[in-house]
Amino acid sequence: MQRYLIKNAFIVNEGNIMPGDVLIEEERIVRTGPQLNPPGSFEEINAEGLYLLPGVIDDQVHFREPGLTHKACIYSEARAAVAGGVTSFMEMPNTRPPALTQALLEEKYDIGAATSLANYSFFMGVSNDNAEEVIKTNAKKRSVCGVKVFMGSSTGNMLVDNLLTLEKIFSETELLIATHCENEQIIRNNLQRITAEKGEERLTAADHPLIRDEAACFESSFLAVQLAKKFDTRLHILHITTAEELQLFGNMLPLADKRITAEVCVHHLHFTSDDYAALGNRIKCNPAIKAPRHREKLWEALLDDRLDVIATDHAPHTAEEKQQPYPSAPAGLPLVQHGLLLMLEYVKKGSIPLEKVVEKMCHAPAVCFKIRDRGYIREGYYADLVLADLGGSTSVTPENLYYKCKWSPFEGHDFPAAIHTTFVNGYPVYGKNGFDESKKGKRLAFL
Repeated sequence: MQRYLIKNAFIVNEGNIMPGDVLIEEERIVRTGPQLNPPGSFEEINAEGLYLLPGVIDDQVHFREPGLTHKACIYSEARAAVAGGVTSFMEMPNTRPPALTQALLEEKYDIGAATSLANYSFFMGVSNDNAEEVIKTNAKKRSVCGVKVFMGSSTGNMLVDNLLTLEKIFSETELLIATHCENEQIIRNNLQRITAEKGEERLTAADHPLIRDEAACFESSFLAVQLAKKFDTRLHILHITTAEELQLFGNMLPLADKRITAEVCVHHLHFTSDDYAALGNRIKCNPAIKAPRHREKLWEALLDDRLDVIATDHAPHTAEEKQQPYPSAPAGLPLVQHGLLLMLEYVKKGSIPLEKVVEKMCHAPAVCFKIRDRGYIREGYYADLVLADLGGSTSVTPENLYYKCKWSPFEGHDFPAAIHTTFVNGYPVYGKNGFDESKKGKRLAFL
């Protein structure tokens, strides 16, 4: 039996920071408390001065497999994830081919089982013409994280703008529905107008938040909320970016009782439209990074619980693809290795308590998606854990990036914290000696 005793950590869990120890046997936490001295043999890990967090659960990533593996793959991006303290991820269906059938969805689970160091789940995808196939996912609601609906521009056959399809999905799906909300017609109108004014060759990344503007986000999110209320659907709106959308969400109910929840991403909490001048297409993403006033309001809503979850929307492309002219450069940026480190930097700045970071990145995803036995440091739960050194530092260089694309918008930045050790299912998969790939992650289970 493999046993680990983490000694003298500052345990961050359920709104508290307390010194203590954690005993791990096989895959699970068996005891927590001060000064544990269990009988028998175990490997002791001295965590003095370190903070022990539940593993981060990232509810929105794009790992590009199958079909786009020149950008990334489940193996490479899961390695980057655990190096960043992410122990579980939920991956999006817009691969090639997209996960629009039950067979294609299960193929992704097979790849995860064979290659992922982190625990994994994959969303079922929706198109305008696969509603019957989507409804079959109801039979898998204990083993699939949810259904993803692109109510805005996407690649391939995944833009869902047929109201009859949307009503069928919202009325008959028993799983959580996660939505990307941007109104396609508003975006097209904006693009046509701005292109006419400037000429396509003069468009730059700074035009991105003008093309994919506040109205496009609000109108689509408003429609999603209307549908969810009409059919009492469990709705989770991804990557909120505007002050206007925040009026659609409340903080009067405990998270477990909410039927409509919202996510914010680390890049929308950090960058603003002022950063396009220096970073250009590197921070081109959908929905767009917007003006500073929106970032300010996102922080307010995060801290007062109108926004429920922090995620990364990790979406890698090659450096060559991102260096194309703005109209051709793809949207998305790689973030999963540094999302937790970025939030720890904001902890040290005094912008957010460490307990709140754990709530939004670890506890809340587990509650929103009803994940079984994960997201907390509790006896009987899986030992998905991260030892973080808030006195350390992490310099971002191409040499220490684990993304397959090998670039980051944070290159040259020094985070004032470091990931010391990441445990997945009770096993240290990442630490000072690098990766231990002898164990693979597990398929997430849901209540």
